[in-house]
Amino acid sequence: MTSSRRKIPDEILTAAHERARAREARDWTEADRLRGVIEAAGWKIVDRGTDFALTPVAAPTIEEPDGLVRFGSSGDVPSRLDERSTGVATVVLIATDWPADVDRAIAGLTAHAPDGVSIVIVADGASAEQEAALATAARDEAEPSIKVIRTAERLGQAAALNAGFRRAAGPVVIVLDASVEPTGDIVTPLVAALDDPTVGVAGGWGVVTDNLRQFRDAPPGDVDAIEGYAFAFRREDVAARGPLDERFRFYRNLDIWWSLVLRDAGEGHRPRRAVSVELAAVRHEHRDWATVPEAERDRLSKRNFYRIIDRFGWRRDLARPST
Repeated sequence: MTSSRRKIPDEILTAAHERARAREARDWTEADRLRGVIEAAGWKIVDRGTDFALTPVAAPTIEEPDGLVRFGSSGDVPSRLDERSTGVATVVLIATDWPADVDRAIAGLTAHAPDGVSIVIVADGASAEQEAALATAARDEAEPSIKVIRTAERLGQAAALNAGFRRAAGPVVIVLDASVEPTGDIVTPLVAALDDPTVGVAGGWGVVTDNLRQFRDAPPGDVDAIEGYAFAFRREDVAARGPLDERFRFYRNLDIWWSLVLRDAGEGHRPRRAVSVELAAVRHEHRDWATVPEAERDRLSKRNFYRIIDRFGWRRDLARPST
């Protein structure tokens, strides 16, 4: 196998130059924001006086003898976000250690989804069993609407989703957790919810909060955030508001953070809405919750929640859905 030398993406180089200008202007807030953008994309920036150096912090992308590519970072995945959208929606799933769960979710989705739905499976440092299932299915070749992206090592929840987002072709992106089994068409109601320009994010399960510190389950309707089981947003917002913060390696609370990012229209402006809709789907055991020891689960969840507080803790305008 061979490793590809990582070319610095144009957007990362541009962000680095903009950060250098912000530092020169002593705009430390903007400089810190741009550092976050650079690091979230898998690059490390080292200041050298008025200059800088960029180095990758992720594993190299590997091309195997049979031509199969394993990407070392989300930023190495060729992006389609600048291309014109096609179809109805793209569904993104992450595959790691439980192939039966992925097969169940895909089977339910393909049995009921309307025409024009593409599927991207991100095999994020997948287990041998998961790799074997994907190879046996030969989904890349057998089903044009289903594509598999493989990583060189486990990147974590946010990075894996970023990789999937970069291959999304549909105007709506739907993140579907492998614990969810569609029993009917879940795509059409999610796409329909986003026909309303006041809606920034839609999904099957929502939560509300009074203070951005405690969140509780809510019935269908306007909510404050959408849980990551089935989570839909516009593809154009991936480019405009993303990428996801890749420090969210564990899944917990990333959905709340991204919901608030998608809703945020800026201080002093009316936030976009989050809407929960009824979906024909069954939720099964969530493996990342069930298989991580409780103490570790709590530690990782708390660390992720601090990222929400750091960015949105003072934004009480986001604590209640717009009506």
